[in-house]
Amino acid sequence: QVQLVESGGGLVQPGGSLRLSCAASRSIFSPMNWYRQAPGKQRELVALITSSGSTNYADFVKGRFTISRDNTKKNIYLQMNSLKPEDTAVYYCNAPQYNSWGQGTQVTVSS
Repeated sequence: QVQLVESGGGLVQPGGSLRLSCAASRSIFSPMNWYRQAPGKQRELVALITSSGSTNYADFVKGRFTISRDNTKKNIYLQMNSLKPEDTAVYYCNAPQYNSWGQGTQVTVSS
């Protein structure tokens, strides 16, 4: 069992940046994901990172978002640049091996 806690969300203007963090209750030596869910829409995969550091991104964030994890394997991050209003959503981190989800952090992009 692992607990995940996201932080770093907030209100930002279009074109701005935010950095989301996800802290795990233990080191995780398996892939980790960031998902998001906008109002009235299904939850969608944003980015993933493997235990070795390989990454993959949804087309709608490629070139703007960067996922990373630290050497303790207890923290993952999502650097979000050039934010657009359509990026507004609740962002969740996920540890699929443990079927664990965080509580989510709200990101709102608006002028």
